[in-house]
Amino acid sequence: MNAPVIPIVPALVAGPSRQRRREGIKGRRVDPVRRAELQALLGDETLRRDRLIEYLHAIQDHHGQLATPHLAALAERLRLSQAEVFEVASFYHHFDVVREDPTGAVPSPPKLTVRVCDGLSCELAGAPDLLARLPALLDAEVRVITSPCVGRCEAAPVAVVHQHPVRHATPASVQAAVTQGLRTHEPEPYAGLAAYRGAGGYALLRACSEGRRTADEVIATLEASSLRGLGGAGFPAGRKWRIVRAQPAPRLMAVNIDEGEPGTFKDRWYLERDPHRFLEGLLVAAWAVGIDAVYVYLRDEYHAGRAILQRELAALRADPPVPALPVIELRRGAGAYICGEESAMIESIEGKRGLPRLRPPYVAQVGLFGRPTLEHNFETLYWVRDIVERGADWFAAQGRHGRQGLRSFSVSGRVREPGVKLAPAGITLRELVHEYCGGMLPGHALKAYLPGGASGGMLPARLADVPLDFDTLQPHGCFIGSAAVIVLSQHDSVVDAARNLMRFFAHESCGQCTPCRNGTAKASELLARPRWDRELLADLSQVMRDASICGLGQAAPNPVDCVVRYFPDAVPT
Repeated sequence: MNAPVIPIVPALVAGPSRQRRREGIKGRRVDPVRRAELQALLGDETLRRDRLIEYLHAIQDHHGQLATPHLAALAERLRLSQAEVFEVASFYHHFDVVREDPTGAVPSPPKLTVRVCDGLSCELAGAPDLLARLPALLDAEVRVITSPCVGRCEAAPVAVVHQHPVRHATPASVQAAVTQGLRTHEPEPYAGLAAYRGAGGYALLRACSEGRRTADEVIATLEASSLRGLGGAGFPAGRKWRIVRAQPAPRLMAVNIDEGEPGTFKDRWYLERDPHRFLEGLLVAAWAVGIDAVYVYLRDEYHAGRAILQRELAALRADPPVPALPVIELRRGAGAYICGEESAMIESIEGKRGLPRLRPPYVAQVGLFGRPTLEHNFETLYWVRDIVERGADWFAAQGRHGRQGLRSFSVSGRVREPGVKLAPAGITLRELVHEYCGGMLPGHALKAYLPGGASGGMLPARLADVPLDFDTLQPHGCFIGSAAVIVLSQHDSVVDAARNLMRFFAHESCGQCTPCRNGTAKASELLARPRWDRELLADLSQVMRDASICGLGQAAPNPVDCVVRYFPDAVPT
């Protein structure tokens, strides 16, 4: 028996309901005018996905904002979904993403933006008053907003007019900067390539390149010196070099100059004075570990530092000290404290949102673009030349109170002479203030101090004789981190300081994990109340420490826990 013939209905194959083939990327249609503007800005070269943040900076620098029609045009060029480009642009604080109004028009960007730092050091120096008074003094088209720590705590309070930092800012000095049209900050005089070479610079790199030193010898010297990562984690530098060197090639390097920890400015200070000492350390590390390409991630607030690195990297390429240099790419951050965490920084270098990765695998095994990656802080590399040339014993002998090495302390707050203080590891806060900072300000007596920036906790004056170093502060519920020391006096409120720091953490949480995202926001809300619920704060602290993905959520409770522990009489009840 023959099977029945099923008639083919023409409407099913050729009728008006037939699904049409998509002609482009799903999303809003790209405005031809915006497409042409993007073409004129970025040129004809093939765009790279990992440089997405660089392209976003280029658009914002040119147009003053990131309008969604431009984001759509960029997504088309990169063959990405518009949602993916938008989520990256909206993640970073320094990108001003604006949508069209109901008529389809794009709002104009502000004439100028003034950012007033509301970090703890600037708050102590009068930033709230500055912020309150500026809007009435400036043109209505000038936008005045708050900003997390901008890395100039020694000159607090600080305001940034576009890209021009105003040190020790007053309403009058900010108004003058706006009136004079000061929009960018030119670098102060520093040691360029010729001056650095004239003082013996790059002799070590040449000795390495010519075989007069071996990689094993250099790594052994670092190990013997006890040099540890100076970005906060404190992992032994020599051991890290050996670990990455043992991984399969190609290997990459990521350099962290995104020092967003409130109170920290040492990397900027060194970069603006002696950039080639850092660059030689970077190149020696690349040689010893066998690195093919280096990515330097610099925080967006350091505009003068970026100009210096661009200029000096160009000088190095034009007149290299050795025959072959690795590829070095300078990447620009966009205002995200979380990108100081090594895996979040790597995500950002890849052109993504700065979300910390789960580990294992570790960055040394699977890092940038899936390759083994040597990740280092600026200052760690800055010391490589001196340690290798002078010997491990020289560096190790510098410590005090049984500790080894040197520390660059970023000191701010109620001291006569704030700034970067190069001092022996293990020095105490009392010694640091009196020997290196000229003592306390007149009329101020030591009440409390933060030994390691916002996340490092807070200690009372009675613990000012504890050595400041790795592993010495943990018994007291604190850590040294990046050695950012903020000094408080009897005129300051430790409760208000804790509130300031928790607002910072709530603002900077990347939002990836619930304990940190909700925990920092809830803790900030609890601290703002006239009475603190100690039991609830303690429970919240424990959950954040146990369950947060990265160090931001794990360390955010430190200032609050320290206030409750060391200043119980100050706690609102």
